[in-house]
Amino acid sequence: MTIRVLIADDQMMVREGFSVLLNAMPDIEVVGEAVNGREAVDRVRELAPDVVLMDIRMPVMNGIEATREIVAADVTSKVLVLTTFDLDEYVYQALRAGASGFLLKDASARQLADGVKVVAAGEALLAPSVTRRLITEFSKLGETPRLSATVQAQQYGELTERETEVLVLIAQGLSNGEIASRLVVAESTIKTHVSRILVKLGLRDRTQAAVFAYEARLVTPG
Repeated sequence: MTIRVLIADDQMMVREGFSVLLNAMPDIEVVGEAVNGREAVDRVRELAPDVVLMDIRMPVMNGIEATREIVAADVTSKVLVLTTFDLDEYVYQALRAGASGFLLKDASARQLADGVKVVAAGEALLAPSVTRRLITEFSKLGETPRLSATVQAQQYGELTERETEVLVLIAQGLSNGEIASRLVVAESTIKTHVSRILVKLGLRDRTQAAVFAYEARLVTPG
C-alpha cells in the first residue's frame, strides 16, 4: 500500500529535496506541495494525503494553525511537523494542535521515510529521550498547559486501571510491543487498550495520548 504525502514548506529547495527523497521509496508517493499553511489546508481537502509534512514557520498561515484546521476538519491525514531545532519553542504547540510527531529538517532519507511510515501507521513519532527533553523544557518555561480538574475527572476517570497504566507507558514513548513485554500480555491486547483509550479520551492518536498524560499530570517530566 502506497503512502500518499503532501509537503508544506515555503522553501522550494526543501520541498523539492524531500520530494526526490520520498519518491525514491517504493511505498511512498508525494502527491502534492503547498507553500503556506492556508494552501496546505486546501490541498489536504483536495488530495486527502495520508501524511502531511508540515513546516511550522510559513507565511499566510503558520504550520500550527494549519495543523489545527486539518485536525478540526476530521480528515484522516496525519501531520508530521518539520523543524530546524529539536526543541523548537513551537513544536509542543504543534503537538497540542494535533500533529502526530516531529522530525528535524536535516533528517536522513531513511529517517524521513521511516518517520512518514510510523505516522501513517498511527504510531507516535516521539522517542522517549526526545519526549522527556521536550516536556521538561516547556515545564521549565512554565508554558505547559494543564488540564482543569473538571476535565481530568470527566476524561481520565473513564479509564480503567490497566488503561491508565498503558497510557502512562505510551507517554514514556514505549511501543505496543514494549508495553506488552512490560505488562506481560499479548501485543494484540495492548492494541485493544490503546484503541479504547483513544476513544474514551476523544484523542486522535498516540501522540495526543502522550500530551494528555503530561497535562493530566499522570506523567511528570524528568
